[in-house]
Amino acid sequence: MAIITFTSDFGQRDAYVAIVKAALLNSRQHPVVVDISHHIAPANVAQAAFVLGSAFGEFPAATIHLVAIDSQAGMQQPVIAAEVEGHFFITPDNGLISLISEWEPEKVVLLPAAGKGFVARDVMAPAALNLANGALLEELGDPAPDIKAYARRKVKANRQEIMGHVMHVDHYGNLITNIPRHDFDILSKDKTYTIKFGRESARHITRSLSEVEPGDCYVTFNHLDLLEIGIRHGRAQQLLGLDFDSPVIIKFEDYAD
Repeated sequence: MAIITFTSDFGQRDAYVAIVKAALLNSRQHPVVVDISHHIAPANVAQAAFVLGSAFGEFPAATIHLVAIDSQAGMQQPVIAAEVEGHFFITPDNGLISLISEWEPEKVVLLPAAGKGFVARDVMAPAALNLANGALLEELGDPAPDIKAYARRKVKANRQEIMGHVMHVDHYGNLITNIPRHDFDILSKDKTYTIKFGRESARHITRSLSEVEPGDCYVTFNHLDLLEIGIRHGRAQQLLGLDFDSPVIIKFEDYAD
């Protein structure tokens, strides 16, 4: 049975999510439809890419991901279907494909023009159902030789420091950075370190929240092995005055210095 995930900036106040899901479920394929998130900020491609990018690899290969971010723009801009890391993505050509993975898409096709209407229901959902029914990606449309792409922001690292930034603020107000555990583990060996963020700093990586008193700030590596800054029982985003793209710097010093 095919799996279709659904991510959008529709929110849950209106009927948009239900309308698209009805189009998916009122079909002969009877796919399993899994909501990833519908609380992406309107047209926020970077946020959608982080949320979807952190989740899609947990699903089986050949899962179909319907991503309706700024999808009404599909009446003016192309809607594409792409294969990335063995998964299928249906999305407006808004740069999201370039941000969800470090790998280039294996194939990209241009879906038929949307015209007027509800793009997610009228164009994206039928394409997802065609894939669920066994259609090949290239049967959905013509090859798309060029798609919109953004450069992925990467950390800058050397023996003295790692320079990264906040790339996502989660539901709890925690600040998730793009600094990976792997880089930190290598560069921090036999060194002390100071983690600087805004006007605050930390000299300790928290291994468990049981070490942290309510109201205290902590820095840890989360389930994605990315550096995360939080305040136990508080919202780090508000209390620290940091947000998306705020710099986070780790300074290293040899123990002998």
